[in-house]
Amino acid sequence: MANIKSALKRIKVIEFKTRRNKIIVSTLKTSVRKFEDALKAGNVDEAKDLYKKAARLIDKAVSKGTLHRNTAARKKSRLAKKLNAAM
Repeated sequence: MANIKSALKRIKVIEFKTRRNKIIVSTLKTSVRKFEDALKAGNVDEAKDLYKKAARLIDKAVSKGTLHRNTAARKKSRLAKKLNAAM
């Protein structure tokens, strides 16, 4: 365990950021899963709405620093390809 005050603070900050990142990633994965389930079920209209929500969450993850912008672009591109193929 750290003894220096700044090291103790860094531990607290890292724990907070880790918790926040886990929440963001978990929400994002759930959103993508719902989108893919809607596509499998053949609900294209519902999938469009879910795509918008997933894309918004991906962009939010980038703004919070949880995802790299290139990773986000790749994820959104793959989801868009799946949506366009289903239409």
